Amino acid sequence: MKLKIKAVSPKIGTDIPAPFYATPGSAAMDLHACVDAAVTLRPGGRAVIPTGIAIALPSADYVALVFARSGLGIKHGVVPGNCVGVIDSDYRGEIMVGLYNSGESEYTVQPGDRIAQLMVTPVVQADVELVDELDETERGAGGFGSTGK
Repeated sequence: MKLKIKAVSPKIGTDIPAPFYATPGSAAMDLHACVDAAVTLRPGGRAVIPTGIAIALPSADYVALVFARSGLGIKHGVVPGNCVGVIDSDYRGEIMVGLYNSGESEYTVQPGDRIAQLMVTPVVQADVELVDELDETERGAGGFGSTGK
């Protein structure tokens, strides 16, 4: 599939790289902070960071998902504020990443920093059917922790 990427900032392709797969085995592309100045996130703080790009998925058969960068999350506690961002196939605006600092120290996002990952994946739109009963399973309605440690 082809993913069309539009630079909505003149910095893309010069000061800030367009998204690309870092290795042949990469499942996602890094998104970079397209900001004019550093943005500091205090502990517990949030900020919306522009990426300078918009995308056009080819059809409703695909979705783009914005995930945390594992190093940023594990080392600094900086993660997407909504856990996973969903970019629907018909959205054409700039991709923005809401970041949340769950760490104990301030974290500063510099212009061009890698702030999140973008993954494109297939979508299955389910035909919804309201029913009075669901099929029985061994697990049943067992919720959090019901399958063990």
